[in-house]
Amino acid sequence: MSAAPGKFHVTRRQVLIAGVGAAGSLVVGLPALADEEDGERMLGFFIEINPDGSVVIGCKDPEIGQGLRTAVPMLVAEELDVPWDKVRIEQMPLGIVKTADGYAWKYGGGQGVGGSTGLLYNWELMRQVGADARRQLIRAAARRLGVDESQCDTRRGAVVCPSQNTEIPYSELVVEAAALPAPEEPAPRKAMDDYRIIGTRRQTIDAHDIVTGKAMYGIDTVQPDMRYAVIARAPVLNARVKSFDDTKARAIKGVLDVFSIDGPEPGEPYVILASGVAVVATSTWAAMQGQAALDIEWEQSPSASDSSERFWRENEEMLKGDGQVVLDDGDYDAAMAAASKTITRQYRVPFVSHAPLEPQNCYAYVKADECHIIAPTQMPSGASRSAHAVTGIPRENIRIDMTRVGGGFGRRLTNDYVAEAAMISKRTGWPIKLQWTREDDMKNDFYRPGGLHEMHAGIDADGSITAWAQRLASGSKYYRRPDMPDENLYQAELYVDDFPRRIVDNVRMEYFHNRIGLPRGSWRAPAHTANAFVIQSFIDEIAHETGQDPLRLRLDLLGEPRELEYSGHGGPTFNPGRLARLLRFVAERIGYGNRLPKGRGIGLATHFTFGGYAAHAMEVSVAEGKLTIERIVAAIDCGYAVHPNGVDAQLQGGTIDGLSTALGLQITVKDGRVQQSNFDDYPLARIAMVPSLFETHILNFDDVPTGVGEIGIPSAAPALTNAIFAATGQRIRSLPVLKQLA
Repeated sequence: MSAAPGKFHVTRRQVLIAGVGAAGSLVVGLPALADEEDGERMLGFFIEINPDGSVVIGCKDPEIGQGLRTAVPMLVAEELDVPWDKVRIEQMPLGIVKTADGYAWKYGGGQGVGGSTGLLYNWELMRQVGADARRQLIRAAARRLGVDESQCDTRRGAVVCPSQNTEIPYSELVVEAAALPAPEEPAPRKAMDDYRIIGTRRQTIDAHDIVTGKAMYGIDTVQPDMRYAVIARAPVLNARVKSFDDTKARAIKGVLDVFSIDGPEPGEPYVILASGVAVVATSTWAAMQGQAALDIEWEQSPSASDSSERFWRENEEMLKGDGQVVLDDGDYDAAMAAASKTITRQYRVPFVSHAPLEPQNCYAYVKADECHIIAPTQMPSGASRSAHAVTGIPRENIRIDMTRVGGGFGRRLTNDYVAEAAMISKRTGWPIKLQWTREDDMKNDFYRPGGLHEMHAGIDADGSITAWAQRLASGSKYYRRPDMPDENLYQAELYVDDFPRRIVDNVRMEYFHNRIGLPRGSWRAPAHTANAFVIQSFIDEIAHETGQDPLRLRLDLLGEPRELEYSGHGGPTFNPGRLARLLRFVAERIGYGNRLPKGRGIGLATHFTFGGYAAHAMEVSVAEGKLTIERIVAAIDCGYAVHPNGVDAQLQGGTIDGLSTALGLQITVKDGRVQQSNFDDYPLARIAMVPSLFETHILNFDDVPTGVGEIGIPSAAPALTNAIFAATGQRIRSLPVLKQLA
């Protein structure tokens, strides 16, 4: 098993409770109980079984396009044994309650998504909820019929008793089931062989509404008496408002108020990222006109001299010295000294923006002793903390309603936009809809850190890798984190247990922190996207330098299935044989080793990310500087695939996102100013880039399922650049790609 169920496991003391709703429905959940092992309070989820036979299943975690609103209810419906077409899904608000011991979670653990954890953390708990509810209905039927529970079973939303030739719909049992005390022990769950919903191809919930424009996102929020707000933000990183003239802005029809937003001092921790000037109006358009009419003087920023050119120059200088050694397995120096051949290469990975199609937005209404937030957030608990920080309202009095999210990718783990909306509402007393523009979003992001990677390898006379080093100079994603000491900043950029640790005997990792003022944060699979490009490119280079086949070298390194210790996110173990299985599969599917016309080439790459495994094979052609991706074969091993249609969609989307980023995206800085502002100078890939020959495959593994939102991204870029080398002989060591081919 490579993925642990995490802290949201089910104990025998988590037993079902039930009650009757106002409409005569059976409401099912789990009680608040303290876990004697870790002291953590865990509260339950709910199911509603209505008198008409329909079933409502709540989804506690945000839907950011990863398919969680479909996959998690499938777990419940499977164990409850109800027809999927009778199920309706409801998004739950943030469930946080105040107890004598502090705050506790109402719906079975924390609410939030990131790190491909949504399905993993719900796997045990949600199946148990369904199983416990099913048992309670069986008990109610058995009592009514005067038979032992063992004589009853369930089928498609009804309890059946073959000995009495009786079938009782769940809807007729709700009152009786609710009145029964819950057994002490959890109900047994189904064996995988008995699954009828889990693992089957189901249409994603709300799919039709999404493609027809009916689905409601945060940006669609409209509430009574709502006012609209935008913020004029500093053109220079970390600049603060010195003074402003709002005369012209207040003269614009619809503008109601103008005032400054006080952000943190440069370098200090933040709830709101930066200071600015808020404009409140009767419409977003009026607010934007008022924003444009402002005359603002900004204080001199300590980041005014920041530039991409300086950042990369400093990284190069850093790598000439000694950094922080964060891993030193074996005897690296001796292995390098004894090597028959040594290879050194440098790779550059730029800063990138999240660029969600839905810019940041938030509805907030702050009253004297309560607050209502409606927001597209990945981390509603963080939204609760942010709103509390700027309003002082107790968290139990802050309602957080989660909308569908039009792209998260890690950006909406940070709730600065929620804090801004709450602050403006508190100041004005009005319900506020805060809207960021596309330019606001791109110039005020928490960017994926850029970094310069220096790789070293020692090779023995047989062509085996005996020594390996990765030296990285970068900005850490741990941005303005007072709880994160300097010696731990590497943890977000170098994952010390990643391949090839425990496969190559002598491994060293070294980190150099560059303190650029550009905000940084989590970007889809955080450091995996950079490290996979670097590692899989370097493996390819080692193969060609030593006259080995790139596929064969990878397979020799990965070896047979076995569990290796993995202390990072996605552990506690890593099985390199599962990567080898995927690699063999994609290589065979794409025809690796077949003779290709001149100007065509095939590249391979594979990577382990957050407990899941993926591999890519790509065939490309290059003619007169024009790149064409001819074919893509992508395969994923995410343990047990709960929602295969969702897995396919995420593997497709992740692959396209990885290619889009690798081909043309980078954030650059000059004189403290982010140079990119919209999709004209930050060119996301268009549909025409994706080849018609694009295969995705799921190689199931009987293991705890992992999330899949990020797993398909990391190996896409190196498969592409390795294919370009195979087609042209040009090695790509710096991203983005396209300008280097022109």
